[in-house]
Amino acid sequence: MPLVTTKVMFEKSMNEGFAIGAFNVNNMEIIQGIVDAASKQNSPVILQASSGAIKYARPIYLKKMIEAAVEETNIPIALHLDHGPDFETCMACIDGGFTSVMIDGSKYSFEENIALTKKVVDYAHERGVVVEAELGQLAGIEDDVNVSESDAKYTDPDQAKEFVERTGCDSLAIAIGTSHGAYKFKGEAKLRFDILAKIKEKIPNTPIVLHGASTVIPELVEMCNNYGGNIPGAKGVPDEILQEASRSGVSKINVDTDLRLAMTGSIRKVFSQDPGAFDPRKYLKPARDLITETVEHKIRDVFGSSNKA
Repeated sequence: MPLVTTKVMFEKSMNEGFAIGAFNVNNMEIIQGIVDAASKQNSPVILQASSGAIKYARPIYLKKMIEAAVEETNIPIALHLDHGPDFETCMACIDGGFTSVMIDGSKYSFEENIALTKKVVDYAHERGVVVEAELGQLAGIEDDVNVSESDAKYTDPDQAKEFVERTGCDSLAIAIGTSHGAYKFKGEAKLRFDILAKIKEKIPNTPIVLHGASTVIPELVEMCNNYGGNIPGAKGVPDEILQEASRSGVSKINVDTDLRLAMTGSIRKVFSQDPGAFDPRKYLKPARDLITETVEHKIRDVFGSSNKA
């Protein structure tokens, strides 16, 4: 099965009330771990790369590794650009074989965001590629995205309707209280499901995306800290809240931090228990296995996309 766009995936998710996991990739082990999990669960999956990941892995390596994953499996896989910062980056990914791109114009004014998004949509649609846009701003830090709490803004439902109508974007990332990075909440985690409901009412046929939605799994944080890490007070979006989001009309949920924690915790554990280890296979294989376990849990227990391939 070749790489697919997210269009059919999202139609099914909206009709059947589940979400599709969009997992950030940086290297071979992460790609293998995610795809192994999705294959075991017979789930569609979105592999997404930020501009930072593309620079790190190099475009041709990243694309060839994902092509290998597609060749090895029979599940629907989409290749998505996460947080495209500008038209040029989106254009390069569209021309380079990505089936979906995100243009993040959320830092601009409403009109500037519309103009930039429309430019990307026009270019992408001519080439059969779908576009995710963002309205509202999430707090937190991830790769090139850095927004303070004071600058974070919830998505306005009326603006969301106008934005989708004027840009023709295929899906919309909204801000309802999630944030990027490992330190999402100081107090109790809470998402504005009332805003989500109003947005769904205004744009019922537009797939909704949640960014900054890692659980920051406590066991993984504990593993990192127990084996020499220093990640105090990390806190994410609890599984039960993400389960509710999956059932309430969110079609795509992004996960990055949890994969980083799984990989780092696993590698720290090997080095701590075996200081003489220097064969990369000895510490990268357990890291890959823990990523598979983590992604399987998300697909099966949180997003509800098992057997939806």
